[in-house]
Amino acid sequence: MKDVISILRHCGIQPTPQRIAVVEYVLKNKSHPSADEVLSSARKRCPTVSRATVYNTLNLLVEKGLLAMQTIKEGAVVFDSNLEKHHHFIDMDTGRIYDISWDQLQVKGKEKLKEFEVTEFQVIMRGRKKKG
Repeated sequence: MKDVISILRHCGIQPTPQRIAVVEYVLKNKSHPSADEVLSSARKRCPTVSRATVYNTLNLLVEKGLLAMQTIKEGAVVFDSNLEKHHHFIDMDTGRIYDISWDQLQVKGKEKLKEFEVTEFQVIMRGRKKKG
């Protein structure tokens, strides 16, 4: 918890029990949670946390560069604490999102897109995680 308080203070965010519950979950969880998942988890630790506090805290963390907001699930925004360049794999059976390191894939041809100025890209793959 001390690390979370330090992180919040370093970013100029007042640490409150509600914000600490949100930040602890989202920064330590690599599952790409939605705001509702963060709310559910934060309420287990701090029952007084409101939906507005969760959304405001998540947006503040994105603004401060501690989280990335991604729309990689249909109709759902998720939050990603991995700020390194990477791709994503979505398991169609479980809905779980996996980080795929940037170096595991090679994307060719972006230089042929002359009518676009590509500033960033990522690959989102869907399939099933193999058993075993």
